[in-house]
Amino acid sequence: MMFSANLGFLFTELALPDAVRAAKRHGFGAVECHFPYDIPARALRAALDETGLEMIGLNTVPGEAGEFGLCALPGRGAEARAAIAQAVEYAAAIGAKNVHVMAGRTDGGGAAEAAFRANLAHACELAAPEGIGILIEPINRRDVAGYHLAHLEQAAETCAAVGHPGLRIMFDCYHLQIMQGDLIRRFEAHRGLIGHVQIAGVPDRGEPDGGELHYPNLIAALREMGWAAPVGAEYRPRSGRTEDGLSWMDAFPQERAGGTR
Repeated sequence: MMFSANLGFLFTELALPDAVRAAKRHGFGAVECHFPYDIPARALRAALDETGLEMIGLNTVPGEAGEFGLCALPGRGAEARAAIAQAVEYAAAIGAKNVHVMAGRTDGGGAAEAAFRANLAHACELAAPEGIGILIEPINRRDVAGYHLAHLEQAAETCAAVGHPGLRIMFDCYHLQIMQGDLIRRFEAHRGLIGHVQIAGVPDRGEPDGGELHYPNLIAALREMGWAAPVGAEYRPRSGRTEDGLSWMDAFPQERAGGTR
C-alpha cells in the first residue's frame, strides 16, 4: 500500500502534468485529482505514462458556484448526465481508475435521493465498459452545509438501492471523523463497499500528522483488514507549500515509493 497525492490540494502551484511529476519525485505511488478538464487529456496521460503513476480518480464538475455537484439535484438530470459523460470520457482517455460523482447540496428529501440514484445507475452503465468505477463520498456538513450525502450508512443504502457492482464508497477519514467517528469499526462494517480511502488531519484538514486521528494506527488497522490499494492524501498543506510538510510520510517508510523530499 502506498500513498496517492491528491493534486487538487497538493503541488497546486504547478500545471497538472508537472504536479504528477512532482508527486513521483516526492515518493507518492499514485495520484488523483479534482477537475482536470482544462488540461488536454493527452498531456496528462503523457505525464502519467512517463512517471508510471496510476490516476486513482477524478470528480464530476461541481456545477454553479456553491452547488458542490449536480447529480442529486432534482430537475437537473441533463446537466448531471453531461457531467458524468465528460468525466467518464476524460477518465478513459487518461486511464483513470474511478470517477467520483458529486451529489451536490439538496434538501435531503426523497426527490433528491431518487435523482441521485438514477444518475448513479446511468454513471455505472456508462463507466463499466471502460473498466472505470463510480465513487460516492460522504462529505461533512460543517464544511459543506446541506451536502446531500454525509453519512457512511446513507452511502451504503444508496449503493444497495442502485445495485451495481461498479458503485463504491469513498471512505474519507477527515469527513467521516467529523460526522461520525469510530472509523475502524465503520470501515470493517462496510469493507466490501469501500472503493477508495483518503486522509487528512482533523479538524484543520492539514497534513495527517496531528489532530484527532493517529494515522499510523488507523492505516495499520486498514491493512490488517486487507486494504492494499493506495491511500489518498487529500489535505491542504499548512504552510501552503506541499514540499514543506511531507515529513508526515516518514512515519510510513513501508508506504513510500522511490523518491526524494
